[in-house]
Amino acid sequence: MSQAVADLPENLESLRAIIAAQAAELAEANRRLHTRDTLIEKLKAQLALLRRARFGASSEKVAREIEQLELALEDIEASAGETAPPPVRKAEAEKNKPARQPLPEHLPRIDEVHEIGDCACPTCGGRDFLKAGSVVSEVLDYVPASFRVVRHVRRKMVCKGCDTEIKAAMPSPPIERGKPGPGLLAHVLVSKYCDHLPLYRQSEIYAREGVELSRSTMADWVGQANALLAPLVETLRAHVFAGNRLHGDDTPVPVLDPGKGKTKEGRLWTYVRDGRPWADETAPAVAYFYSPDRKGERPRKHLESFRGVLHADGYAGFRHLYEPKKPGDAPAILEAACMAHARRQFFDLTVAGPAPIADEAIKRIGEFYDIEATIRGAPPERRRQVRQEQTAPRIAAFRRWLETMLAQLPRKSGTAEAIRYALARWTALGRFIDDGTIEIDNNAAERSIRPITLGRKNWLFAGSDRGGERAAGILSLIGTAKHNGLDPEAYLRSVFVQIADYPAKKVADLLPWGDAFKAKAA
Repeated sequence: MSQAVADLPENLESLRAIIAAQAAELAEANRRLHTRDTLIEKLKAQLALLRRARFGASSEKVAREIEQLELALEDIEASAGETAPPPVRKAEAEKNKPARQPLPEHLPRIDEVHEIGDCACPTCGGRDFLKAGSVVSEVLDYVPASFRVVRHVRRKMVCKGCDTEIKAAMPSPPIERGKPGPGLLAHVLVSKYCDHLPLYRQSEIYAREGVELSRSTMADWVGQANALLAPLVETLRAHVFAGNRLHGDDTPVPVLDPGKGKTKEGRLWTYVRDGRPWADETAPAVAYFYSPDRKGERPRKHLESFRGVLHADGYAGFRHLYEPKKPGDAPAILEAACMAHARRQFFDLTVAGPAPIADEAIKRIGEFYDIEATIRGAPPERRRQVRQEQTAPRIAAFRRWLETMLAQLPRKSGTAEAIRYALARWTALGRFIDDGTIEIDNNAAERSIRPITLGRKNWLFAGSDRGGERAAGILSLIGTAKHNGLDPEAYLRSVFVQIADYPAKKVADLLPWGDAFKAKAA
């Protein structure tokens, strides 16, 4: 413990004892810091592995373990913030000071001016000063979201000739005779389906701000908003399936089973149209669908109008889509398998311990991705040319190596199963080599699924099959807004301002890239 200079003893031995005691305390503090940092790194590594597992084969157990580790990290790092760090020399502190990122330029600035009061110079005691400018430092602060009441004042006039009264026109509200404005309605939907806040939690938050909005009232708003948005959702889905390259995937969602007091497992399907990797200028979009089960008839119905290439995993329900409808005909849909899924089979083998064959497979697949990184966003012909020259020889050698390794392995080993997974899908895995508009993997669909895995317990657990269908439609609009670089709340607010009075035949103009939305945003 430090002592004031005046309290220090003059005896040399006593001073040495004090220095030795402080050195021991400093060493112990450094040891505790090292132990804490080691534990933090260990927990972060475990979190990374669990997150990967959750976005692969997810389970409630994994989700709980992640929550526990997150809390452990929070507690350790918060405790570290309470502990005063050991003293550091000023020069060393300046040297090790981390570079501070500037605060966002678009945020409004509010000046709080701190004046110098009546004071004397600490050096000479003088009281006569000259102005020497200001020192400005910025901190990031937060002002709670605020409600407002918009009063629509409609002027009235009376005809002098016949006493007829006329009123100024006003836009139709998104919900007829309802009190939510477009901004509030958009906020409720985005909070529920994008930020994973169920309505009862929103109700509690608003109550703290002095606004009583019951869960049942907001649930009614959500239902009416969904009905209002339905034509726009159908138009969006038509846009998605009008392309000839799609990414498809699905994920389980827990749904209450009415009358049984327990949950059942529904499915949420995603289909992504995104040509940006090959410089296609068509607007990207995502369409979600809900179904109460995972039967193959579900994707068959979703894709009944689609013709082209479908990027998907090895789900058996997709297989019938790749078969010709009549003998001798070409299939309407071609399969493009996911190299990331093939890689994942090998990666899982490395978690348990040394796996040299799996490590080599991961290394070789990594070379394919290195090549892909150089041509992302390039035109299709350029992508095809580079793949033919660089990827094709490597993938041919990879197959020969896999077949050689398979012949040397026990049939039931995990490595053999991973190899057979890849070889069984080889034609579909390699389809991207000959076509610059085909991707190496299905990551576009998996990215669209991840927000669902984060929020499904909040926004669907207490729902129903109808609630699942409603969620799928609203999530389609939110996801598509994100794909186009828009704030989903700002987008939905703009839609709600216009949609009640918008001609049904021109509803496509309200999509994120549509003329109506662009005009309103401008």
